[in-house]
Amino acid sequence: MARGILVLALGLSIAAGLGGCQTTTTGGVVGAERKQLLLVSSQELDQMASQSYSKLLSESAKKKTLNLDAAMLARVRAVAARIEPQTAVFRRDAPGWKWEVNVISSKELNAFCMPGGKIMFYSGLIQQLGLNDGEIAVVMGHEVAHALREHSREQVSQALAAQTAIGIGAALLGLGQSSADLAGVAYQALIATRFSRADEREADRIGLELSARAGYDPGAGVSLWQKMMKANSGGGTPEFLSSHPAESNRVQEIQALLPSVMPLYEAARRAR
Repeated sequence: MARGILVLALGLSIAAGLGGCQTTTTGGVVGAERKQLLLVSSQELDQMASQSYSKLLSESAKKKTLNLDAAMLARVRAVAARIEPQTAVFRRDAPGWKWEVNVISSKELNAFCMPGGKIMFYSGLIQQLGLNDGEIAVVMGHEVAHALREHSREQVSQALAAQTAIGIGAALLGLGQSSADLAGVAYQALIATRFSRADEREADRIGLELSARAGYDPGAGVSLWQKMMKANSGGGTPEFLSSHPAESNRVQEIQALLPSVMPLYEAARRAR
């Protein structure tokens, strides 16, 4: 066991030494800034995300579940149109991403934003929780924050670093891992993401600032997570909460952020 831990630590040290520690975003007023282990390029992951998203769109179209509710689609895309320009605060390149926003008709309480700005909402999240536009904006801001901070890319990098430590991911060190191995690890991070608590806190912070800058009351974050926790207590964990745990102190943490982001909301509202 001790030897295994030593090998893993050595592998991670080697990976970090390859120049993988970077900062992907600026901190904004919420101060969401730290170094990340990033061993794969954004371009690689964006391409994989685009392919995965296109596959999901195709499968949903065949099932006739894609963008069936024109009014709901218009609401979600209107929110996105206000949030997307605000991403420049955290990343100058983000407004220029190839953003896509779609809605799948499903009872699932789910939403996500893949790397590169591929957003998907499930109708059940909006309908069953009765989300208003402000709450939709908080969800979207949170999901977009995961993409801005490249949490999926970070997870892929961590997985590859671990594989390197045990000899499976040797291609990172020039020793021959196949592209299929990389694709498999990346796909799991994109499709079956389970973000860490640290990732979730970062997404909450950045997401609230994005929604406030877009002119949506960030106080909607409190009512949103109250609805989430109520849905969770009703029996059976909603899909959204399986990867975005509704911790008991989450509402309090969001409330603590409001003094920082409310002035941004007031300024945006005056400007509209």
